[in-house]
Amino acid sequence: MDLSGADTEGRSWLRWLLPTRLLRVESAVLLLTLIWLYDRYGGAWWLFALLFLAPDLSAIGYALGPTAGAASYNAAHAYVLPAIAVAILGYWSELAVEIALIWAAHLAFDRALGYGLKQPGDRGKTGSWHEGRF
Repeated sequence: MDLSGADTEGRSWLRWLLPTRLLRVESAVLLLTLIWLYDRYGGAWWLFALLFLAPDLSAIGYALGPTAGAASYNAAHAYVLPAIAVAILGYWSELAVEIALIWAAHLAFDRALGYGLKQPGDRGKTGSWHEGRF
């Protein structure tokens, strides 16, 4: 059965099992979970609003060229850095935990919209799964 086109057998719900759809739904659930955790943690909402788009400042790396731009963007848009921030600094700093939750929420938001990591040299494209076929 071809799941890419219209389904004439009444199984259109199967299209939600495609990996791209699952990644987006999973990211949306993660975003909601991170927002809930931030609220439960008692974080300041003004800080959340101020820092939510901060990881996108990493695109400034494109001033040094497409390879450096993709590297800086990918470094700021990988879950590993907020996870390391919590693991190393979380014991001593509540602010570090709040920033890591905001950072991870931004990443989940991007993934839920279909944006992934950048390929070197492809400034406008984000990963292999952001091709508009969702």
